[in-house]
Amino acid sequence: MSEEKIILGIDPGTTIMGFGLIRVKNKKMEFLQLNELDLKKYSDHYLKLKLIFERTIELIDTHHPDEIAIEAPFFGKNVQSMLKLGRAQGVAMAAGLSREIPITEYLPKKIKMAITGNGNASKEQVAKMLQSLLGLKTIPKNLDATDGLAAAVCHFYNSGKVTVGKSYSGWDSFVKQNQDRVKK
Repeated sequence: MSEEKIILGIDPGTTIMGFGLIRVKNKKMEFLQLNELDLKKYSDHYLKLKLIFERTIELIDTHHPDEIAIEAPFFGKNVQSMLKLGRAQGVAMAAGLSREIPITEYLPKKIKMAITGNGNASKEQVAKMLQSLLGLKTIPKNLDATDGLAAAVCHFYNSGKVTVGKSYSGWDSFVKQNQDRVKK
């Protein structure tokens, strides 16, 4: 019996949210889609969060992914940027959790390492390797879409392995693994 599953990969962002989908069948991956949600034209941060949630729900309801892989925010010096990025990631995660889809976070270095063998690879190197691995005809202008696809491919490569990233199967799982965030 062959196991088939669909993995949705998300690169969260408040300017551009990249995403990619792969199908895994008989332990082989097949490219389904990659695209982005362009949020540059919106100035209202809360509207951007609403659009991220709605687009993620739309992707889930259209493609019925079995698992979601999401790029974890990297730690930068700009606190406001980190806060916005964390909100974008949280909204995408909430969409998946609302549909009870297991979510795994991966650090950017781990994704780059899984795809290229180099945790410090450039976005262009990741995109070129994905093009080679999945037989993509072209690479998109904005590489946020390939970053989302890279998260899905990273998850495929790490399936069945113990991961460093956090994994959630629902709200209860999220709360249990994040007791430090719970108000008492």
